[in-house]
Amino acid sequence: MTKKNFERIMAGLNDAVAIAEGRAEPGSFRMHIPSNVDVKALRRRLGLTQEEFAVRYGFTVGRIRDWEQGRTSPAASDRVLLTVLEKEPDAVKRALEAA
Repeated sequence: MTKKNFERIMAGLNDAVAIAEGRAEPGSFRMHIPSNVDVKALRRRLGLTQEEFAVRYGFTVGRIRDWEQGRTSPAASDRVLLTVLEKEPDAVKRALEAA
């Protein structure tokens, strides 16, 4: 058994114990947050400059540059938004326009 498989099994067992002890609701699940997002490819696919992408989605231009040039990686919360942008850019647009 690989370490990765063991970790998945343990995570499932921990979830089952949490449900049994009333600390979690049945049907709750773990979401997968990707470890990496190709920000440059995403931005280009959306047809935005670094400046436009930063302003539209609440990032700084410097942060976009750092991500695209590999100096830093997006934090987990940033990767969540970037992943939603990859899959459902219109949903993000609707949500932000309504806000």
